[in-house]
Amino acid sequence: MKRNVFLGVVVLAIAAIPALADYVYEGKWGSRGSQLGQFNWPIGIALAANGNLYVADKYNHRVQYFTWNGHFRGSWGSYGTGNGNFSHPEGVVVAPNGNVYVADTQNDRVQYFTATGSFLGKWGKLGTGNGEFNQPTSIAFTPNGNVYVTEWYNNRVQYFTSSGSFLGKWGSYGTGNGQFDEPRGVAFLSTNSRVYVADRNNDRVQYFTSSGSFLGVWGSYGTGDGQFRNSGGVGVTTDGIIFITDSGNSRIQYFTSSGSFLGKWGSSGSGNGQFNRPLGVAPLANGTRVHVADSYNHRIQYFRWSPAAVVPSSVGRIKALFR
Repeated sequence: MKRNVFLGVVVLAIAAIPALADYVYEGKWGSRGSQLGQFNWPIGIALAANGNLYVADKYNHRVQYFTWNGHFRGSWGSYGTGNGNFSHPEGVVVAPNGNVYVADTQNDRVQYFTATGSFLGKWGKLGTGNGEFNQPTSIAFTPNGNVYVTEWYNNRVQYFTSSGSFLGKWGSYGTGNGQFDEPRGVAFLSTNSRVYVADRNNDRVQYFTSSGSFLGVWGSYGTGDGQFRNSGGVGVTTDGIIFITDSGNSRIQYFTSSGSFLGKWGSSGSGNGQFNRPLGVAPLANGTRVHVADSYNHRIQYFRWSPAAVVPSSVGRIKALFR
């Protein structure tokens, strides 16, 4: 009986805590075009430790970077196959040492650069072998410097050292556990060493150990909470909140690290807080701000967690707060 009373007190106390993630529109930048600060399908986005935001500007064949609120800082890249050139880049990530890695999608390779865009190295070519790619789409880093890369048409995840030495792989085409149909986003959660993959055409999220052993899955096709119409980008916070761009439903959903639904925001349109095929998502480590690549609206939007609203907490939010 005492245990039940204690639990009741805990639940009542948590119910008065501000909502875990009441995200509200804060700002935006960008429009369609090829000038600096404009975009033609921004897809992958990544936050650096200094607050800069890097954007893979797909059809402009370049990477641009900005302050967190959209002040232009720099750009590099143009169409081509040479070092520092791109063909439809989709993924970008910032390594622990500040270097920037880019999934050079239609050149079937990964390139990496200094924080200001000086070329450092590359690996990959078209193929199905170890270290080869068929349209790499997204990249994630571990704290010790390993790199995870998703591939659309090889339907797999490969992982490497930071200089491109092959370490392992998993996945094949299909709907079973550990199989994929055009995987897109990937993220590594340090607190539990899990790899999260947005399995795009299977409308779900799968997660794995760091070496690719299947652990769990959530999602199905639909418009309900926890359902997707093309799961896209993946972003994680240090305390294990998983953000997914639900591209076909023009919204963002977020979950606990095991897939329990926590919340959502967004609708179809071009207004503030609306989306047209959002693809990339980049939360701050503590989750207080989230950047979204609003791809078909050719812009970046960012949202902040508003702690003002006090709402009854769901069981999922209680678990997320007190894991």
